[in-house]
Amino acid sequence: MRRALGALLVLVAALAAAPAAALTVRDMMGREVTLPAPPRRIVSLVPSVTEIVFALGAEDRLVGRTDFCEYPPAARGKPSVGGMVNPSLETLVALKPDLVIATDEGNREETFQQLARLRIPTYLVHATRLSALLDLIERVGELTGHAAAVAPLADGLTRRVDAVRRAVAPFPRPRVLYVIWPEPLIVPGRASLLTELIDVAGGESVTGQERQAYVRFSVEAAVALAPQVIVLADHASANGGGSSAGRPEPEKWRRFTSVPAIRAGRLHSVDLSILHRYGPTVVDGLESLARLIHPEAFR
Repeated sequence: MRRALGALLVLVAALAAAPAAALTVRDMMGREVTLPAPPRRIVSLVPSVTEIVFALGAEDRLVGRTDFCEYPPAARGKPSVGGMVNPSLETLVALKPDLVIATDEGNREETFQQLARLRIPTYLVHATRLSALLDLIERVGELTGHAAAVAPLADGLTRRVDAVRRAVAPFPRPRVLYVIWPEPLIVPGRASLLTELIDVAGGESVTGQERQAYVRFSVEAAVALAPQVIVLADHASANGGGSSAGRPEPEKWRRFTSVPAIRAGRLHSVDLSILHRYGPTVVDGLESLARLIHPEAFR
């Protein structure tokens, strides 16, 4: 009896010490994140998360974003804390967030440590597969109190992905070289979402067996893989064309006349920047990519 009474007193004390609406969640890296209450002031350090927040209609919870969180255009109306790599902690703290959403791909460990010292809860996300994108949408819906909006958004994206799979299924799968960045040359490896997107779009990434998510290559090594389709991501177009950074140079590739893609005139220089972040518009990019790889499937 005495032992039972002691256990009861411990339980009562624990309940009294914890906030009534305390919430403990596990982020995508498996870390437990304890919040005193469901978050109402969120700072996003991840462009895809910012996009998802707006897609779910939860933008009233978003009080800050990075300079790279430019989609949808309405996101630019939110205060910026600076870049993903070096956000201004002073600006961030001034926004009084009760949760910061960050990523292990693009944000620094030093930033996470500084936020921990400031006792600002940080929720880490990581998505390198389409299934993880759907998981992320569900998580953001729960964090923002907009869980009811998750199913319509996720179901619509799933239907569109399945439609692409069906459209390209009857055709042979060409070997695809996707160039993420021109100088130094960066291509997607096994752990990159882009490799899965090329597969769904009906192609086979010639660099898809590389162990890292993003790999440095030379032009000569890339063309030696005999791609049948080459896609050069045009970041300059995505940035309004005001800078030469990220601008592809197709003429460098056209000189390799023995490469199947060059012989067939299947060298594409396009703005597919939406493929480089794992928000809902990645499916728009997937549809565009599928049309480049299999134009015969979408006539």
